[in-house]
Amino acid sequence: MTSTQTTSETTTRLYLAMGRLTRALRRDSRQALIGHGGLSALATLIQDGPQRAGALAQTEGITAPAMTRVLNSLESLGYVGRSQDPDDGRAFLIAATAAGEEIVLRCRAERLQALGERLERLSPGNRDAVVNALAALEELTSDN
Repeated sequence: MTSTQTTSETTTRLYLAMGRLTRALRRDSRQALIGHGGLSALATLIQDGPQRAGALAQTEGITAPAMTRVLNSLESLGYVGRSQDPDDGRAFLIAATAAGEEIVLRCRAERLQALGERLERLSPGNRDAVVNALAALEELTSDN
């Protein structure tokens, strides 16, 4: 990148491409019983363990009322359960159930398959370019 204009154009193109790819993968796996927000919250609970709804909302970058709606929906489907927080009897901890873990694994497998199919449609040169860009893309996700 040699100029501010080029940097701006590259940033815009990358942003749009990432958003469009994410939406395309969601469309490719239409069998999902829950939306992206619910799936993300479940994946966080599986990775990070049981936690309060407020902490989960903060991790997911949404408001507490929005998280309450997501969790109520997930609970009605049997994907999360609530238990009293041993440190504060007034609060609850939210945890993924076995059914919640199963749905995350199934949805992830569907999206990985969809991504694999999209990668296979690329020319060999473009597929190599994606592979070569992975380290830089992974670095973009770092908070450092």
